[in-house]
Amino acid sequence: MSDLVLERILATATFAPSAHNRQPWRFAVLTRDSSKSALADAMAERFRADLESDRLPEDQVHARVERSRARIASAPIDIILCMDVSEMDHYPDASRTQAERTMAIQSTANAGMMLLLGFHAEGLGGVWNCAPLFAPEVVRSVLDLPGGWEPQALLMAGKIADAPQAPPRKTLDEVSLFI
Repeated sequence: MSDLVLERILATATFAPSAHNRQPWRFAVLTRDSSKSALADAMAERFRADLESDRLPEDQVHARVERSRARIASAPIDIILCMDVSEMDHYPDASRTQAERTMAIQSTANAGMMLLLGFHAEGLGGVWNCAPLFAPEVVRSVLDLPGGWEPQALLMAGKIADAPQAPPRKTLDEVSLFI
């Protein structure tokens, strides 16, 4: 993927809607193999510990950890989608503080969706992975992220080798309520 294509995709994501137009999304873009490998290894170590504490059989632990490690390390582009709430509104009460945080999460997720749409528009495949939510301190430490950046997701992108069959979708009747 060329730098120009990557820049277009990132620019597309910055047009996502956001609460108060605060644009709380941040993008840690991993293009170097060394960065991707370091993240893959550190996250694999944490994933292994979690799966072992779940008491999964070792063969399942090994297979899941190695699949995760390979996906992260081999993706042409890994983007850690982060959120920075420092510019969001601050309130003295817990209810509005939580609502503001939720708006920042929604805004950041909108930027993630725009990244996926940007990948698609450029003829690339993209995968959304929430693993950073389970190991934010690992991601922060390995990538030396700025203090206010909270890892929310990992988006992996590249050329589509095999287009998988889409999983079944719920019907409109299952997800809609007309009032």
